[in-house]
Amino acid sequence: MPSSRGSAGDVVDNESADSAAVVGGGNGAESLLAGGVPNLSLDFLGVDLQALSLELDAYGGLGVHIELVASIAGKEVKVENWIDGVEGRIYNGVTARFGSLLPEKPENSVRTPAIFSNPVDCCSNSTSKLSGSVALCIRGGCDFTVKAEFAQAGGATGMLVINDAEDLFEMVCSNSSEANISIPVVMITKSAGEGLNNSLISGRKVEILLYAPPRPLVDFSVAFLWLMSVGTIVCASLWSDFTSPEKSDERYNELCPKESSIAETARDDFDKEIVHIDSKGAIIFVIAASTFLVLLFFFMSSWFVWVLIVLFCIGGIEGMHNCIVSLTVRKGRSCGQKTVSVPLFGETSIFSLVVLLFCVTFAVFWAATRQESYSWIGQDILGICLMITVLQLARLPNIKVATVLLCCAFVYDIFWVFISPVIFHESVMIAVARGDKAGGEAIPMLLRFPRLFDPWGGYDMIGFGDILFPGLLVSFAHRFDKDNGRGASNGYFLWLVIGYGIGLVFTYLGLYLMNGNGQPALLYLVPCTLGVTVILGCIRGELKNLWNYGTDPSLSTEHSEV
Repeated sequence: MPSSRGSAGDVVDNESADSAAVVGGGNGAESLLAGGVPNLSLDFLGVDLQALSLELDAYGGLGVHIELVASIAGKEVKVENWIDGVEGRIYNGVTARFGSLLPEKPENSVRTPAIFSNPVDCCSNSTSKLSGSVALCIRGGCDFTVKAEFAQAGGATGMLVINDAEDLFEMVCSNSSEANISIPVVMITKSAGEGLNNSLISGRKVEILLYAPPRPLVDFSVAFLWLMSVGTIVCASLWSDFTSPEKSDERYNELCPKESSIAETARDDFDKEIVHIDSKGAIIFVIAASTFLVLLFFFMSSWFVWVLIVLFCIGGIEGMHNCIVSLTVRKGRSCGQKTVSVPLFGETSIFSLVVLLFCVTFAVFWAATRQESYSWIGQDILGICLMITVLQLARLPNIKVATVLLCCAFVYDIFWVFISPVIFHESVMIAVARGDKAGGEAIPMLLRFPRLFDPWGGYDMIGFGDILFPGLLVSFAHRFDKDNGRGASNGYFLWLVIGYGIGLVFTYLGLYLMNGNGQPALLYLVPCTLGVTVILGCIRGELKNLWNYGTDPSLSTEHSEV
């Protein structure tokens, strides 16, 4: 089978075995329905999905957009159709390297009847009248240029080649430069061909309109995704400032010792849940994540994607519950006073139970409607709440551990995107993220935003790991500034936030300069965050303090008397 990337294997399409399986049915166009199960191919520009659990870590990569047409070099085409004058579904296609160009706007194209060639592979002169029509034919049997030449000789105004799978690739031929083909040639997916075929065999009139709208260089969805990513890190870093009791509450706590005791108990419980990452744990984590990624590459299935969806919902529920309760109780202390006895949990706040019920309902609704066009809203809300909570519970003690973790993640990202194809013949990270064996289910551990001004639709995305890993360092910078009484200008937090934002800009700039080819986002984000910290530390003479912070009491606070 040819590669969907239009490799050298696509030069001549002589697939005798596959073609015989499709053409040999002997029922003309109806034999098109024979074949395997469709495999929807999704082109992620790899998103690093490492959270702090191994299951969420295995999908790595960079930020991206998703589209129906996967990794193609040809020009994307819109295939509008009308059935007995009633407008039908719009299909996607891709042009061949040979043939005429299509107009960019539908008003500049012509609505033309569609008819199947006979034979259906169009590898010889057609006995059906093709004059003034768009010829439909199935893939296989002969070169693409041979099909186009016979269709053109029959008077067809264009040709649609129906692939035998759900992916698309550019049709090329070794002698395409010599071919004298003046009609547009477009490939469409198997399911699109089946839809047109079903209408034709039922005796209905099918009309086709072809045009190739250009994809915008930049979509505004990137700006919204940038704001969500930077905003998540800023909110997570400042969250303790938002939710910690005010100093003015001390007198109130003296008058209400019961509530003060409850608040102190809650803070103690939260402190016990905090995980302080060390260098050894960072290395083991990345090695385990790599092992898990390889297992997913070989054994990925739809049921496992469902496991990830369930885990995402559980994490999202906990994160959303934590965010709502902590913010609400901070502003209204009376919310948490009324309690009820719950089996297995003991005395529990009624308000907390109500919020939990709301969060569970929200997550279940998202899971049930995750295929809808608006599902990205719920997914982003759950994901942001989850990441804010993770960044509260997981902490870097100093720059030494941050260097180990981020450098390991840096190498991890680059290896599984760029180097793994040498070993596994394809990018393991992109293959797993694409979900070829997942039955069309998308991986939920990422933020996404629809491409509003792109005629091809799709989403721009960024994985949780591309927010969490730099976010751990930014959160540490805020704690360091707060402990040492630093302001915005002489601290590290503001500069790291700026560095992270610039790193995201570089990520998308690299994405566009490389024509959408997958790239590891941490390739840009790590130098723009960890690099900024090290450079500032060297300039200010504080690198030793940052490197050993928390291990040497004499370095934990500023002791200069200047």
